[in-house]
Amino acid sequence: MSEPTNTGREATERAAANTGEQEREQSAKAAANVPADVAKQAHANGWSLHALEQNSWAHVQHSPLGSMWDLQGVPVLEVAKRTWTGIDEDNLFGRASQLAYSFFSAIFPALIAMSSLMGLIAQSSGKLYYELLGKIGQLIPPTAFALVTDTFQKTTSASTTGKVTFGLLFALFSASVGISAIQDTLNSVYNVKETRPFWKARLQAMGLTLMVAALVIVALLTLFTGDWAANHMEGLFRGAYVLAMVFRVCYWAIACLLMVLSFEVMYYFCPDVQNRKWRWFTPGGCVGLLGWVVGSIGLRIYLHYFNSYSVTYGSLGAVIILLLWFYLTGAMILLGGEVNSEIEHAVAEKKLLNGECPLPPASAVGRVDVNVARKAS
Repeated sequence: MSEPTNTGREATERAAANTGEQEREQSAKAAANVPADVAKQAHANGWSLHALEQNSWAHVQHSPLGSMWDLQGVPVLEVAKRTWTGIDEDNLFGRASQLAYSFFSAIFPALIAMSSLMGLIAQSSGKLYYELLGKIGQLIPPTAFALVTDTFQKTTSASTTGKVTFGLLFALFSASVGISAIQDTLNSVYNVKETRPFWKARLQAMGLTLMVAALVIVALLTLFTGDWAANHMEGLFRGAYVLAMVFRVCYWAIACLLMVLSFEVMYYFCPDVQNRKWRWFTPGGCVGLLGWVVGSIGLRIYLHYFNSYSVTYGSLGAVIILLLWFYLTGAMILLGGEVNSEIEHAVAEKKLLNGECPLPPASAVGRVDVNVARKAS
């Protein structure tokens, strides 16, 4: 009898030792991710840092901020430090490479879907469609843009308009791969488990693909019609260059606002966060769009003066450049989501420590993905 008893006691002791080791490891990880003053205040309030991380993320998911611009006393520098740390710990750039592959798989179905949507707007949409593609070409590197347009022409020339239109649903389903990848990555950024059924998440991704495509089309139409109107204004009113310049600034501003709105749509619908509040403009959306525009222009300038991809990769150079631009796009989308999540997390942490809000319900704490979450694992 003594041998089984000793064996059971040893197993219990090993389990207790493992539990204690896990708790120490969790506390060490949490301590490495919170400022010293926050850790001091947490200990003074009787909070373990691991519990503070879990409850603050749960509060973000249960009761998000009403305004992302109101930091409620949290220094901007602290948000920047959290974002910098989160970029590394969430493996943001690694996930951006995953998004680049997903975007590459979705680009041609997305173009077919956009072509079908343009066909619903105007039956003779071919010229208009390629005019809009030309606007996109102002951001995409020229080699990659030529690859996209050539492949699209070969794809659509083999099909009638009816076939392309009837294939809209299939194109949407294929193009939604990119949005599905964004859903997964933003769930990780917000440290939340995916609870939506596959069919529901995929239908939502298809709907988001339509919404984002529509916003992009409207933004491109704004640039196209605005440019035409500005040129017409200069011809109609000779010497009205200042007025035309003001008009150009206005329609570019409207197009940028529409693109920010497309970012906000993704940040609102993609993560599986409960009780979300719609926000028209957030710091993350503005940072993401600004980084995307500046990065795209910088990539074009770099490739113009230092393009060695064609020499190194030969005919695959255009594919590599397109993947590089998709990587930049994915990184900026995730960066904006990271900024928003860190703002919400920092404010929730401060409010919990100061006793300014009740503890989130156990159901919200249970949705925190402690196996993936960088600060609560």
